[in-house]
Amino acid sequence: MQNLNLPSPIQSITFEKQHFYLKRDDLIDPDFSGNKARKFYYFLQNDIPNIKKLVSYGSAQSNAMYSLSVLAKMKGWKFEYFVDHIADYLKEHPHGNYKAAVENGIKIIEEKKVESFDYPKDVLFIEEGGRQKKAEYGVKVLAEEILQWKRENSIEEFNVFLPSGTGTTALFLQKYLPQDTVYTTPCVGDESYLKKQFLALEENECCHPAILCLEKKHHFGKLYKENYKIWLKLQQQTGVEFDLLYDPLGWRVLLEHPEVFSKPTLYIHQGGVLGNESMLPRYKRKYKDIL
Repeated sequence: MQNLNLPSPIQSITFEKQHFYLKRDDLIDPDFSGNKARKFYYFLQNDIPNIKKLVSYGSAQSNAMYSLSVLAKMKGWKFEYFVDHIADYLKEHPHGNYKAAVENGIKIIEEKKVESFDYPKDVLFIEEGGRQKKAEYGVKVLAEEILQWKRENSIEEFNVFLPSGTGTTALFLQKYLPQDTVYTTPCVGDESYLKKQFLALEENECCHPAILCLEKKHHFGKLYKENYKIWLKLQQQTGVEFDLLYDPLGWRVLLEHPEVFSKPTLYIHQGGVLGNESMLPRYKRKYKDIL
């Protein structure tokens, strides 16, 4: 059983003159921070008999890939991870999540993913980013922590915001916080992509989070000056390091929808800051004029 720092703390913070509460899931554990701790909580807390190998897929700098490599190492499983492509520079100069996962003994295979039904019973297959029903187990614990905090602080209604990849955490949070509104924004695809992800796990649309978007299309992984600037502002004004891939878009969307702040608002910090090791140098090279 993995000893995690739960419940994660909640801080009262102001950013750009907007007050909010910050759920510090980034402080849960160095290896299982943020939504990865929640999504993989079931596997951390329970024995999975007869499993010998873990298989998943995604990008070569995925936070989920790194956390799963730690899980596999802890459980004594082999771990195969499929990626479409690994940049030559990354192979020659390993860093970030890629380097850490390789050091944990991951076997990375450069080819299209193989679907779950191709694997025998001794293989645990996990969808990209941890999108799976078992993630509900850990997100329910997150919701219970939030509800306990609400009671202790006599807060009747509030809003929750978190950016989404697969939308798994946002979806199950809304399911267990039915009296409140969970807002999210799609970072990997568009609104229709995110709705498809929700429907894959929950057909009842009444349980789906509210989706907010920027007017202009956002391309996942692209280096936007606006993202870098708001990330720097967040660090300057709050003293907290946020993820460079999801949080900048999340905050741009949130500040464009100030109506969310009409109720006490809780922002979920989902960790992922290890990925900044690879993203930050790229931003610094591209936008040398920004300090």
